[in-house]
Amino acid sequence: MAGSNRSGDLRDASKSIPIGTILAIATTSLVYLSCVLFFGATIEGDVLRDKYGESIGGKLVVSELAWPHFWVILVGSFLSTVGAGLQSLTGAPRLLNAIAKDGVIPFLGVFAKTTKKGEPLFALMLTAGISEVGILIASLDQVAPIITMFFLMCYGFVNLACALQTLLKSPSWRPRFQFYHWTLSLIGLFLCIALMFISGWYYALLALVVASGIYKYIEYKGAENEWGDGIRGLSLSAARYALMKLDENPPHTKNWRPQILMLAKLDEQLIPRYPNMFAFASQLKAGKGLIIAASVLEGDYLEKVGEVAAAKQEIQRFLRDHKVKGFTQVVVSKDMEDGMSQLIQAAGLGGLKHNTIMIGWPYGWRHDTEKKSWKNFVSAICQAEAASCALLVLKGVQLFPANSERMVGTIDIWWIVHDGGLLMLLPFLLRQHKVWSGCVLRIFTVAQMEDNSIQMKKDLEVFLYHLRIQAQVQVVELTESDVSAYAYGRTIMMEQRSQMLRDLNLSKKEKEVVVSLRCHSNQFYTLIQLE
Repeated sequence: MAGSNRSGDLRDASKSIPIGTILAIATTSLVYLSCVLFFGATIEGDVLRDKYGESIGGKLVVSELAWPHFWVILVGSFLSTVGAGLQSLTGAPRLLNAIAKDGVIPFLGVFAKTTKKGEPLFALMLTAGISEVGILIASLDQVAPIITMFFLMCYGFVNLACALQTLLKSPSWRPRFQFYHWTLSLIGLFLCIALMFISGWYYALLALVVASGIYKYIEYKGAENEWGDGIRGLSLSAARYALMKLDENPPHTKNWRPQILMLAKLDEQLIPRYPNMFAFASQLKAGKGLIIAASVLEGDYLEKVGEVAAAKQEIQRFLRDHKVKGFTQVVVSKDMEDGMSQLIQAAGLGGLKHNTIMIGWPYGWRHDTEKKSWKNFVSAICQAEAASCALLVLKGVQLFPANSERMVGTIDIWWIVHDGGLLMLLPFLLRQHKVWSGCVLRIFTVAQMEDNSIQMKKDLEVFLYHLRIQAQVQVVELTESDVSAYAYGRTIMMEQRSQMLRDLNLSKKEKEVVVSLRCHSNQFYTLIQLE
């Protein structure tokens, strides 16, 4: 690694480093293997296994074989040690200086300074200090394992980086050395890890913890220069694979959960008008699933490019402030209705798409002379139905609790339409959040005067029991005159109510198994009455 550490001083580093590395490995391998053969041919096995040389009076075996005098080996060992030390003392400061200049590790910025001649003085002083600590320990057996761990870890990570870049086919990875295969890097990585744990498993664990801490620190603080990393490429590859798998088969009803497309309205300063909508999305999702916070700007895209970027930044800020893990999307269209249609059709990617649309109530629609607000609202409802998406309409969103509040009382659900359980799933998800965890769920269902209200209540309680949802059940009896003709025709027609009652009358066999929520979005109806 000496050539890599001093690559800044080489005229053609990409040419010199491979040649120098291969020649250095070949030379040292030849010398070490020759020593093995010569020692085995000239020295008895018992003497070779005598670690401290007690059988020859504590002398060096190789110095006894030296010609013409044993001082040849002593002087040579001293010079070799000094040379290796000077090599590290000149290479390590430059490597530390290069890391500090790149801003990879922010707190090392002080070591980026150099003298007028370009010498990294502060880095050199730190390296000398670390070396002095090793000298003061005065025990090679204690220092060697620690140094060995970090050298092996350095070599292992170099092999890992080369293997990842090759496997991920990174466009920036263009090695000139042609005699290379990624399996060689993986073999080198496994050998380095094996040698680390063979040398000392506790030191190996400590070295890995230190390396992980440095990596997380870099990831958290962020470097001044973005050089990219193999882990990000691996994440992109895994994300692509997961999206392809999601797109292969439709989600099972047991795995269904609301994946929300939140249509946020912006004011003149491009700031979301209803912050509590973000809080409600956070409470409903509790950090799970997909949330796409989207908005529409009216006009021409070429003229609104700057406003799109500003709007995205504001929406992202609201997502961070309300601790919502999601994505942002802003489109420019000639009118609001067309923009919402684009978002409903095209938001998401592959299998990671929304199945639920969240919009706000059109306040002030009575006084809107151009009738834009309620027309856009009705259009969004029609488009949600066409896209087979569930629809959540937030009315009175200004009164919704913030994430710092704690609600007590009841959550009331009026279950008029047998929608497959969506209206029961939503309050269940809300109660998973700390804001709503202290509330009690109450479910109200509507019965006609001729219905058996007592039996309906018992059947609904059994149904909720098998769904593992704790709720109080209330049956409200209404006459036909209390319900408008439209509501009567769409929600509580006798045929539909009879079918619902038959669904609730579970057989003995069905009571032994867990009833799963059937949340098909095309069974969800929205009743709107504009008065």
